[in-house]
Amino acid sequence: MCSSLSCSTFATHTYTQTHTHGLHTDTHSTHTHTHIMSNIYESAATTLGLFNSPCLAKVELRVTCKGISDRDALSKPDPCVLIKMQSHGQWLEVDRTEVIRSSISPTFSKVFTLDFYFEEVQRLRYELYDISSSHNGIKEADFLGAMECTLGQIVSQRKLSRPLLKQGNTVGKSFIMVTAEELTGNDDYVELSFSARKLDDKDFFSKSDPFLEIFRINDDSSLQLVHRTETVMNNLNPVWKTFKTSLNSLCSGDHDRPLKCTVWDWDSNGKHDFIGEFQATFKEMRGVQWECINPKYKIKKKNYKNSGIVILNQCKVIHSVFDCHLFSQVAIDFTASNGDPHNSCSLHYIHPYQPNEYLKALVAVGEICQDYDSMMKRQLCFLFLQVSHDFAVNFNEENPECAGIQGVVEAYQNCLPKLQLYGPTNIAPIIQKVARSASQEMHTKEAMQYFILLILTDGVITDMADTREAIVQASHLPMSIIIVGVGSADFSDMQMLDGDDGILRSPKGEPCLRDIVQFVPFRNFKHGSPAELAKTVLAEVPNQVVDYYNNKGIKPKVPSEFESSRTFAP
Repeated sequence: MCSSLSCSTFATHTYTQTHTHGLHTDTHSTHTHTHIMSNIYESAATTLGLFNSPCLAKVELRVTCKGISDRDALSKPDPCVLIKMQSHGQWLEVDRTEVIRSSISPTFSKVFTLDFYFEEVQRLRYELYDISSSHNGIKEADFLGAMECTLGQIVSQRKLSRPLLKQGNTVGKSFIMVTAEELTGNDDYVELSFSARKLDDKDFFSKSDPFLEIFRINDDSSLQLVHRTETVMNNLNPVWKTFKTSLNSLCSGDHDRPLKCTVWDWDSNGKHDFIGEFQATFKEMRGVQWECINPKYKIKKKNYKNSGIVILNQCKVIHSVFDCHLFSQVAIDFTASNGDPHNSCSLHYIHPYQPNEYLKALVAVGEICQDYDSMMKRQLCFLFLQVSHDFAVNFNEENPECAGIQGVVEAYQNCLPKLQLYGPTNIAPIIQKVARSASQEMHTKEAMQYFILLILTDGVITDMADTREAIVQASHLPMSIIIVGVGSADFSDMQMLDGDDGILRSPKGEPCLRDIVQFVPFRNFKHGSPAELAKTVLAEVPNQVVDYYNNKGIKPKVPSEFESSRTFAP
């Protein structure tokens, strides 16, 4: 994935006051020395720890528990595990498993995918709760125990088993085991859909309540749970929901690795009745159905044929990497709400040796984008692109290119003394400008160019309605928006644009086609590690790129060994 980083500001390139984004420039302002600029860049990068960024790998974590004791002696627990990560001294929930009903030794199908930084201590906490069937809320659930460790400990041991500590850190009889698997090679995932017909009836007064489990058979013949479907109640011809799993999880990227599929009849007491099983490789999933066999019945019953038929309705490989050109464009907020750059209270304060808040954010996020592209092993270049109502920050409209992130910093430092800041702060025109470029890619039949707009702002915007409308329209385009909030202002408007708490809608009520906005308050990370900032800034972008092209039915330009999509009729 190639990348270009361009930069614009919220103002026109003019020598007089403007009324759109309100910027006045003065070519006779104080000159900024280039060697001081270089020192400023190095100071910001060193402060942020960017010269020593840790190595990164992705790992998948799976959780099982043994010997869970319940406070209710009349029933078994309904366990659920929360995984939390420590950040700035606080435990923040990363994700949670599904709830398994009536089980004292659950094996959860939920897979946690985490970024592993070799040089960083990443503290994890696993909390086990009993969530009754009447509600799913953690606040009302019974706490059964917790275990703390580091991600490094899990990765180094591959399988980490420890007792769960109850309230007061007393050791209980319950154990938790966490298994780690590093993701390597193919990062594609597969979308599968199964159904069955004429399954054996295991219940006397009603029909079976079937669910399906898929296991990967490892090299040592052990079974690794890949997915467990939902239970379809009282139905011998169930249709289970479509699900996604990575090819690494399903078959370790080996299409010839055997898989074992088992069908059960769910019982409320946790003692599920075995219906039948079958084996297949991922490559053999070109076949559309299998006989579900109960080995005991096959031996004992002379006329036994099967315990039902399991049908593969859909097998679709979703490619996670697209060989497209990634254009990253940066917009810097130079409006009056940031304060006079000559005032020490300004977010754009001009200091000869110390980086201001915008410079810290620019260096941190710029380096992250550069590192992100280097992971893709592609060439990276930086340039400033003139945007309507904006100006090239190096004041060279004929040749707006800058050499690397340090060149971006130098151009920023050079233009600051020449600017007089005015309002209002309008973001919609910036989004619309990039959207016009992205719209030219709408009719291409292959992954060519994807646009990322990075906005650095103090959060005080004046065109919220127009911005919402622009984002909703941009959600149809090959485009993502990352907003980095600089300073200590109220960022509630920015958080609303993010859409994580609900679907963003235009003033007319039109919803976003997909979530394309990621908001990051820089104040939460400027004293933390670059790893945390990198993870947050880039958390949603890869999936946004993949989802756009997959929704368009666009395949990667690189050839695949396996057919990209196969849909079967039941």
